[in-house]
Amino acid sequence: MPARRSAAVTAAAAALLLAAAPAQATGGPAEGGTGEGRASAAVLRTGLDVSLLDKTAGVPLNLSLNEVQAPASAEKTALTAKLDGVDHGTPFNVLRAEVATARATVDKHKAEGYVNLVRAQVHVPGLPLLGLIKLRAVTSEATCEAGKRPTAASNLLGDVVVLGKKVTVTAGGPTNVTVPGVGEVRLHLSKAETTSRTAAATALELDVRVKPLNLNVAEVAGRMTLAKASCESPKGGGTSSSAGDPSGAPSSEPASGSAGAPADGAPTPTAAKADGEADTKVGTGTRTGSGAAAQGLAETGAGSSTPFLAAGAGALVVVGAGVLYAVRRRKAAAEDARA
Repeated sequence: MPARRSAAVTAAAAALLLAAAPAQATGGPAEGGTGEGRASAAVLRTGLDVSLLDKTAGVPLNLSLNEVQAPASAEKTALTAKLDGVDHGTPFNVLRAEVATARATVDKHKAEGYVNLVRAQVHVPGLPLLGLIKLRAVTSEATCEAGKRPTAASNLLGDVVVLGKKVTVTAGGPTNVTVPGVGEVRLHLSKAETTSRTAAATALELDVRVKPLNLNVAEVAGRMTLAKASCESPKGGGTSSSAGDPSGAPSSEPASGSAGAPADGAPTPTAAKADGEADTKVGTGTRTGSGAAAQGLAETGAGSSTPFLAAGAGALVVVGAGVLYAVRRRKAAAEDARA
């Protein structure tokens, strides 16, 4: 009986020590979000309202060609549509091109949207033979790299023909094209917007108001967007100097080339945080990542509770040894008495 009691006490002391040991390992890495960036691209988007000759209500024409979100790409070169009441429901061309590529990619360091459109012609309902716009080539690209200033750029190459008229499109402001008896188109060229973590580039935006008076179409009005790319930077990606606008205000300018350049990277004692940016400090002892990530790193090491856990474990060892010594003495005294 004393031997079994001694074994039970020893086992209980060992169990207490094993239960106390894992307490020192608590507080693993903090769980955070993926911090992935985003990217999108579209060759064409339409937001048009089509008024019919025999109806008072308009018919919407909301379409997109090769609209993708990362990770994806598309290369369809034609877009057709049909509307009830327009040419007896016969399909009509909205866009045709030799090349129409939209691509959006994302990894843990960079997000990028890209669009390339070559020898394209856009039509609206009621004008099957007269192209709304013809263009030779346009590209749009938006790049958002972690720790760097996002960039956005669009390029328009070659001649632009609007409603059969060759026009010169400038980046200084909108270009208005009016064709008597047909309508009016206003073109906005190469628009780029950047913030501390986002970028968007649009090659062309067209405000359309035409009156075909053909194929039962009275008027077509609305907006069309050609070659748009956008992105948002990943939140991680290593140390880098803060290149964003501390105010986080968007920057909008003509995008004949790059719409923003990375900062020179010179060390500074502190870097102001823009809205949505990671908490990044530059200089001696660089620290990158959000507050949650930094907290997670601290929790994997020794915390303020470590001395108390160590003291508790030591006390358990002393108590177990004392109990074991007392049991053995009692056993020895009992054997002496029997002798």
